[in-house]
Amino acid sequence: MPDRAPQPVDRQLPTEESRELMALVRDIAQREIAPRAAEEEEAGHFPREVFSLLSEAGLLGLPYDSAHGGGDQPYEVYLQVLEELAAARLTVGLGASVHTLACHGLAGFGTKEQRTEHLPAMLGGGLLGGYCLSEPASGSDAASLRTKAVRDGDDWVITGTKAWITHGGIADFYTVMARTGVEGPRGITAFLVPGDAQGLTAAAPEKKMGMKGSPTAQLHFDGVRVPDARRIGDEGQGFAIALSALDGGRLGIAACAVGVAQAALDAAVAYAGERRQFGRPIADFQGLRFMLADMATQIEAGRSLYLAAARLRDAGRPFSRQAAMAKLFCTDAAMRVTTDAVQVLGGYGYTADFPAERYMREAKVLQIVEGTNQIQRIVIARHLAGPESR
Repeated sequence: MPDRAPQPVDRQLPTEESRELMALVRDIAQREIAPRAAEEEEAGHFPREVFSLLSEAGLLGLPYDSAHGGGDQPYEVYLQVLEELAAARLTVGLGASVHTLACHGLAGFGTKEQRTEHLPAMLGGGLLGGYCLSEPASGSDAASLRTKAVRDGDDWVITGTKAWITHGGIADFYTVMARTGVEGPRGITAFLVPGDAQGLTAAAPEKKMGMKGSPTAQLHFDGVRVPDARRIGDEGQGFAIALSALDGGRLGIAACAVGVAQAALDAAVAYAGERRQFGRPIADFQGLRFMLADMATQIEAGRSLYLAAARLRDAGRPFSRQAAMAKLFCTDAAMRVTTDAVQVLGGYGYTADFPAERYMREAKVLQIVEGTNQIQRIVIARHLAGPESR
């Protein structure tokens, strides 16, 4: 059965402009995304036309400067937009988050000339980005990456393989981290690589348990030439740029997780009100009512956590610890809530005729991407107790 349109959430929006923005997002989600989500996910269809629509509506550059095509929106608003999109279809919500991640390096660390040349097209020109940090042998230990960039006159020549790249093979540009110097984090530099660069090829998309409409693939760099004018930041600054991007990206994943959980709760509440057993709706039974109450409480707590972290970021205060907490809590909560939604629907929850099983499969990946939840616990503990002694 088709997904239900996302139910209105009592949003915490600071201005009339942001409230109008959210109304636009909700309209797009209800008309253009949710009605086709189940069918297109099953078929593995990537909705590029939806991303073109989001770009035309100014929704792919929300947290960036309007001088370069952005929307001048605080993270507090941007993340709630992601939540709304993810509730309609995670492929779209997470895709918008990854695009924002891919733009972060140039927006935050690029030169004035670079931003003027590239950002307008990246933020509002219909382009779609990818973010290349992980490799086949370096996931959680990202600082051990092996892809190399060697200086050759005014160019850099990039050789190596990146793995688990969202939008791999279809993105118009990639922010790529490559080794240009010593081992470890200080030898990594960031580059802006065109998606059609000669020598850049994509492997076949991974066959995943969820998010089948979002292509995830390895990228092979076989002597890809990139002008030094496309180097982002200083040589050796790439790992710091990557970590800066991931702090914001983790909040994006947290918001997407809350969106998926909210969609699962909406489906469970609707079903519980319609399904009758023993002469009355199953929503009348206390055991099930308590499950729904716990699901709603976890969602509300997760939403409050990611918004609190977003407000720290908007105020220019440190938020890395809070971002890790939000990513950890929201994605774990999404896994619990979606699993409970399947249970509420019973046998129907286990079938593809209802969306609950898809939400559960999609929630799992959110505990893994942009730093596994075990890595989030390490990040939080380091803020509390300092780095481990060795």
